[in-house]
Amino acid sequence: MDPRHDVQVLSDVDIHVYEAVAGESGEYGQATFDRLVHSTGLTEDGVRQSLQTLIGQGYVVPRGEGYGLGPHTFGVER
Repeated sequence: MDPRHDVQVLSDVDIHVYEAVAGESGEYGQATFDRLVHSTGLTEDGVRQSLQTLIGQGYVVPRGEGYGLGPHTFGVER
């Protein structure tokens, strides 16, 4: 397993922000910081901290003036 992609280090807040990035980037092509604050209901500092973790783990990447999803390193069995 790639230690940079350890889902176990993500908090509930990180997962909430990740889902917001996924939704916003899917709808608008990228998730801006302001949209993430609004859509998550978190404080700016809370979103900023979570983004640092998500970027550090490679789950989220800076994209233009906002953020997008990084490479997927997980799957769902069917």
